[in-house]
Amino acid sequence: MREEKPKSPSQKNKSQKNRWFWPAIYAGIAIVFVGMIWGYNAFIQKGPNETADVAIDPNAPPLVETNAANEVLKFPFKEDHLDEVAIIQEYYDADANEESRENALLVFNQTYKTNTGISLSMNDQPFEVIAALSGTVKEVVIDEFQGSEITIEHANGMTTIYSSLTGILVKEGDEVTQGQSLATAASNEWNTKAGTHLHFEVHKDGNPVNPRSLLGF
Repeated sequence: MREEKPKSPSQKNKSQKNRWFWPAIYAGIAIVFVGMIWGYNAFIQKGPNETADVAIDPNAPPLVETNAANEVLKFPFKEDHLDEVAIIQEYYDADANEESRENALLVFNQTYKTNTGISLSMNDQPFEVIAALSGTVKEVVIDEFQGSEITIEHANGMTTIYSSLTGILVKEGDEVTQGQSLATAASNEWNTKAGTHLHFEVHKDGNPVNPRSLLGF
């Protein structure tokens, strides 16, 4: 029989390297696979308040204005009170019949003023006044005699005015969303005939329009 020659040191090293080559490859693939699974789970388990980092365009319009451009005017009170709310003083329309025009005259100290909005009452009780559209609060006037007033400008060229208020919750410059609570309807000394009410006006491009033409009263 032929004697087997002992392996040289270089052959031994080569054999040891071959022994670990494939296990190392398999281990590397397993690590990559586990990492992919972990990353996917972390992505889908992000909370609702976590968002990806995205570039924000500084010239993009504010979100409130973007939403308002697509909104339709809504009632300045919660719609579930619609059956309880009545128009007690109409918008003055020169083309309306005599009774409607007379009802649209506001009287104080024997002085007549045509109504550029509508007066809304809920059985002479206070009620929550809300924003009819999203927009920016242009002005807040505190006036106990005539009733405090809020003016809001909107992205669609409209302006809404809410007066005969108390407990105002917003200030000039605030961004408000449609349906947001603004104040509470109240009475005032200037228009005692209306009792507790909301005086609501809508202006389009600076001119008053009849809110009834835009709302389903």
